[in-house]
Amino acid sequence: MTRCTNSLLSVAGLAALVVVGSAFTAPGEPLPKAPATARLAVTTPAKPTDRPSVVLGDAQQSINIDWRVLAGLDYTNGKATDTLKKLEGKVVRIPGFVVPLDDFQEEGAEFLLVPYYGACVHTPPPPPNQIVMVEMSGKKAVKLNLFDAVWMSGTLKIASVESPYGTVGYTLQGLKVEPYSSK
Repeated sequence: MTRCTNSLLSVAGLAALVVVGSAFTAPGEPLPKAPATARLAVTTPAKPTDRPSVVLGDAQQSINIDWRVLAGLDYTNGKATDTLKKLEGKVVRIPGFVVPLDDFQEEGAEFLLVPYYGACVHTPPPPPNQIVMVEMSGKKAVKLNLFDAVWMSGTLKIASVESPYGTVGYTLQGLKVEPYSSK
């Protein structure tokens, strides 16, 4: 039974890796053309009946973004796309994988968020525009599991930070970590 469960988790992790990793883009690499209706990677819930992922105060919701939006930062000169500039200081929700800052750390209030499993760990790190330094609000420790894809919600800042795994292009004041799903 354990082997079957582990295989199933591996398939689920691989599927999340493909979905999240497919949005990985290196600087200068053109994004694939998409229909006009699909060009913006910034989304909000489609219907008022949809449950928002983060609610702050009365009605502020997070904005779902993907790694293509974060690739809009040219880390060689610090310039960002207009879309990215508009997200500065906003509450966003990003899919990704957690990388603890200390080896074998099982929980913590500070960690990295990366677009694909294994990034930064025993491999060259992704470019800075594909790494987010997360600090949980109130220094609240959360469970850190390298193998599970998550949705990370929090306030986004464009900021260059040095981490044990390399230069980071963003900071996020973390509000919520939840298991990854396609919703």
